[in-house]
Amino acid sequence: MITYYEKERIFKLDTPNSSYLIGIVDEENFIGHIYYGKRLANAEASYLLRIQEPPYVPGRNNRERGAFYDCFPFEYPTGGTGDYRECCLAIRTAGGHAGSMLSYVSHEILGGKPELPGLPATFGTQEECETLRIICEDKYVGMQVELLYTAFSDNDVITRSVKIVNTGKEHFYLTKVYSACLDMDNRDYDMISLHGSWARERHIQRKPLGYGIQNVSSFRGESSHQDHPFLALVDRHTTQEQGEVYAMNFVYSGNFCAQAEVSQFDYVRMSMGIHQENFCWKLEPGEEFQAPEAVMVYTDRGLDAMTSAFHRLYRKHLLRGKYKDLKRPILINNWEATYFDFNTEKILDIAREASKLGIEMLVMDDGWFGNRYFDGCALGDWVVNEEKISGGLAYLVDEINKLGMKFGIWFEPEMVSPDSDLYREHPDWAIAIPNRPGTESRQQYVLDLSRREVLDHVYGMMAAVLRSANVEYVKWDMNRQLSDIGSIALPADRQGELYHRYMLAVYEMQNRLIHDFPDLLLENCSSGGGRFDPGMLYYSPQIWCSDDADAIERLAIQEGTALLYPLSTMGAHVSDCPNHVVGRTTPFDTRAAIALAGTFGYELDVTKIPEEDRAKIPEQVAMYHQYNDLIREGDYYRIASYSQNHMYDCWQVVSEDQRESLVTFVQVLTRANYKSRRILLKGLAENIRYKVHIEKDKLEMEELPVYSGDTLMKAGILVPNMPGDFQARLIHLTAVEG
Repeated sequence: MITYYEKERIFKLDTPNSSYLIGIVDEENFIGHIYYGKRLANAEASYLLRIQEPPYVPGRNNRERGAFYDCFPFEYPTGGTGDYRECCLAIRTAGGHAGSMLSYVSHEILGGKPELPGLPATFGTQEECETLRIICEDKYVGMQVELLYTAFSDNDVITRSVKIVNTGKEHFYLTKVYSACLDMDNRDYDMISLHGSWARERHIQRKPLGYGIQNVSSFRGESSHQDHPFLALVDRHTTQEQGEVYAMNFVYSGNFCAQAEVSQFDYVRMSMGIHQENFCWKLEPGEEFQAPEAVMVYTDRGLDAMTSAFHRLYRKHLLRGKYKDLKRPILINNWEATYFDFNTEKILDIAREASKLGIEMLVMDDGWFGNRYFDGCALGDWVVNEEKISGGLAYLVDEINKLGMKFGIWFEPEMVSPDSDLYREHPDWAIAIPNRPGTESRQQYVLDLSRREVLDHVYGMMAAVLRSANVEYVKWDMNRQLSDIGSIALPADRQGELYHRYMLAVYEMQNRLIHDFPDLLLENCSSGGGRFDPGMLYYSPQIWCSDDADAIERLAIQEGTALLYPLSTMGAHVSDCPNHVVGRTTPFDTRAAIALAGTFGYELDVTKIPEEDRAKIPEQVAMYHQYNDLIREGDYYRIASYSQNHMYDCWQVVSEDQRESLVTFVQVLTRANYKSRRILLKGLAENIRYKVHIEKDKLEMEELPVYSGDTLMKAGILVPNMPGDFQARLIHLTAVEG
């Protein structure tokens, strides 16, 4: 998969359908990016470095060294010496100077993939991947830079990360460290990114790429609701099924920047890494800094192929733990059922009714601890409130277990309320700028988890609760972004490290949690989808997709999420109606069909919903158990997008052996005096014949004639025009033997 051509001084990284070429040039050993694209049979493309034309390399034309720096396709560009495009690495020396340039020193090719200490990252065995480590240096600064690349044998994915080591005698400061860069010719690309806000996360945006810098970023201390650590450049004619795609996704949950720059020479520089806003990391002699991992995908087969590459990588090489490949229990969460107004008997009422209907887990959300009767107090006081939970947590959990149900609980461990015992005792434990009033958000502050005593105290309280009863699920929430960045534990010249140190501390806490409680199902949440990223998926196999569980709003949210992430990672529930966020009323069956494309559960008071809806829950439970293995493990295809056509939405999941498929069709708006709608299916085997069942009322399936995969993909299938808005239909396909 990885080859070094010593005579040509070229590295070639191969995946099943792509190649990535790196070259070393000139007597100064500059490292250049040659090629990333369709798989090549050989490594003879070094002419793409353009060093045979002016301004040539400095060894031949030193008088134009600056011109060389400003156009050479650097593999990992640095700043301050003449490359005026956006750099990936910027430093400031002890003397206050900026400027660096890297030269190749050595390399090694390893089987498998090394871990990144303290950071989430993909993994793989020697049979599954190979890793290239390129060592380069700036001898004038006393800095060694390790560029790490891993190519996977069964997937068109290359991962990248960077480690910086101070090999000199004086400290220096890292003021910018990105993890990946890609220099290439501009071919009239479009840029695809994901944007939104609370309750409308990860909506897809596609726009032409123009001159200058275009980026998506967050310096909110989280990957954020507003932007997402993902960027793709695509050919203007790229569709779901065809066309070139260059994509990057960041395995990190904090500040990030993902950008593309079109330069004066019509070159594109695509890069990704930790946002440089308020970032400054001091490196003493002998110290090192490990940057997070970036995942790169190239395909010439459209967005469906890009999605498939990300899904397969994350399912096999990122998700961990007991529930990685298991069907998740169907849960009911009491939040929209009760908010803070509950006690033991109310929780048990919900559990008793839910257990009769086949629901498998009760999750007790916010409000069970301290003096927590509303959202303005008690965060940080992680002790069970026995006025609400009479008899204690163990009694409640035991009673729920007697019903045959599992029990889960909500925490927000990263936060503290000003009105809390913890804050009154330790006001200095909150992140704050000295002598400046703190900025409250949701009437809470952020704890400085970068301090060992704070992390250990909070984790200790959390672990004590989990050990006190048979808790099998934790919803880990994070309901505000970071501000007033300051830590009393850091000296003045290290305050710029706090954002990243905070994120490392969160990772450490979650790693301790799943290590100490290996059977626990952890679901991450950040006011819904504010931290839905690969970094979090390394610790929890699912993330609450959005606080907006309205089925129709979820179409765009789940489409954007599924562009990158497996359906098994998306927390999706059947919510109450009228919906608590947008006030929309949607049929109960439609809510279930859309939640099926995720972990599946309920967010309502099952004791109060209409009897007609309650009676459908056992059917929906059976539907989940029938289709979840397929949805969790199958290949996902996007057929139509409501956000584009404003009429209907449609997606499909196909089993790996292509013998089973489930199509979900959502008619958002009905049409007057129209016939059925034709949709073209995907991912089937042309020579397999499929029995087709299309859902009727009450989840009953009508059997249609048998068709070949060739017919279903090229001629399509007809979905009847349904009376009324917000209608959904499932279409189930199974291979016919013989």
